[in-house]
Amino acid sequence: MAGESRTDVLLRPIGNPLPLAFFALAVGTLTLSALQLGWIPAGERGDVALVLIAFVFPLQIVAAVLAFLARDGSVGAGIGLISASWLVVGLVTLTSPPGSTSDALGIFLLALALQLTGPVLSSLSTKTLASVVLGGALLRFAITAVFELTASGGWEDVAGIVGVALFVLAFYGGLAFELADLYQGLGPLPVGRAASGYPVVPSGSEHPEREPGVRPLL
Repeated sequence: MAGESRTDVLLRPIGNPLPLAFFALAVGTLTLSALQLGWIPAGERGDVALVLIAFVFPLQIVAAVLAFLARDGSVGAGIGLISASWLVVGLVTLTSPPGSTSDALGIFLLALALQLTGPVLSSLSTKTLASVVLGGALLRFAITAVFELTASGGWEDVAGIVGVALFVLAFYGGLAFELADLYQGLGPLPVGRAASGYPVVPSGSEHPEREPGVRPLL
């Protein structure tokens, strides 16, 4: 009818990026743990670095972009921070001699762990499993930072063990979210997702036309 105002909500179909992010995280943390625990010889640290740079980083950065497009800023920020960290760890590992540590990398990882507290806490109430996985990554990077700063073999072993535990957790997270999508939110593995989630346009919004993803009729 002439004179009526109308608001169109445009939705882009996007698959859940969490399985991709968590499976890539599982590969990265296990590969690094294998180096830290001596399962991979120190002379092959360059190969480990290439895995982190060529496989883990690009997959997680794609997942981070998709999370932002899906209007999940907290998870997108967490995955984005983790993805960039793999690139940094990979490059430092690639350019450092076997058996060496880096104070600069240690400080970087401590700062990263601190920044991850935001995404962990903000996603806890709506995506519990995702928050737990991000929290596991926070712990993994924090312990690795202590090893880099102290050059202690004991801390390296602890970092490797925590990394293996994170592998199990991230693999479970990726599988659980994948099955949840397959069964339309009712997958056999719990993900701790809030039943209602976040609406595309918040209820009660006085100006829905100002929300991201909403535009006036052309």
